[in-house]
Amino acid sequence: MAAHYLDFERPIADLESKIEELSRLSETAGPGAFESEIQALRDRAQQLRKEAYAGLDAWQKTMVARHPERPHLKDYIAGLIDEFVELRGDRKFADDQAIVGGLGRFRGVPVVVMGHEKGHDTTTRLKHNFGMARPEGYRKAVRLMDMAERFNLPVITFVDTAGAYPGLGAEERGQAEAIARSTERGLVLGTPMVATIVGEGGSGGAIALAGANKVLILEHSIYSVISPEGAASILWRDGARAKDAAANMKITAQDLIQLKIVDRIVEEPAGGAHSDPAAAIEAVGDAVEDELKALMQLSPAELKKQRAERFYAIGREGLQ
Repeated sequence: MAAHYLDFERPIADLESKIEELSRLSETAGPGAFESEIQALRDRAQQLRKEAYAGLDAWQKTMVARHPERPHLKDYIAGLIDEFVELRGDRKFADDQAIVGGLGRFRGVPVVVMGHEKGHDTTTRLKHNFGMARPEGYRKAVRLMDMAERFNLPVITFVDTAGAYPGLGAEERGQAEAIARSTERGLVLGTPMVATIVGEGGSGGAIALAGANKVLILEHSIYSVISPEGAASILWRDGARAKDAAANMKITAQDLIQLKIVDRIVEEPAGGAHSDPAAAIEAVGDAVEDELKALMQLSPAELKKQRAERFYAIGREGLQ
């Protein structure tokens, strides 16, 4: 599959095209041919990548957060969770594959793990509805959190959704109520919960899985109450002004850490998580492990108190 390049990555794409061309020529010219030229181009491409990703604006970060090659939930489960057993269905209506969850071991610790899965190709994107959950997805999340509390298991979630599915059927089955119940269940959970925004954290569909003791975010992920396109359509009736909306909405990890909406930024490899998925997954695992170890020392009452104080504190400093 051809690599996907964003607009600001075009100079990098040109260099890597030249590297590929020289590599093909070297195969026919013999061992070592063009080796120095190829290495020089690789070094230059890496330098351009570092420079480009060091100065991304909010709209460019939105594009990176949505990158189709960025690691998704199933990649994190494969890289971090041993003995994973998926649990399906909400025991009320159906199994929604936009939210996938189950039991497993995270670095030796039994956990409940769940999150949004967007899919990587047409077939899987349709299967997972592009990560946009219906009510049964959020009710499945509540069922898994109930199980976690019953068996005293920590909960790890991975958030990556443009938002909850806005279709007629979802509304008829109580989309808003299902999101509210899932958010509430996280906020009152008696076991440790760590959420990580690994891509796009959009609206109530995201916070339904992020009512956690600690909310982490990848360096180039975004977290917002509405998409930049949606905000632009409402504010200016012009979706083409999404870039302006993104700049004003404070949706980047760097903005969110200052506003104390998230607790920790996880650094991505140079060039974004999609450039080295294994390294990104390992970095997320290390950060989650750090937070989980500290939280597991707290009692159920202390966990609920810490979580309540965390969310009550959001916005208070600006009001004083």
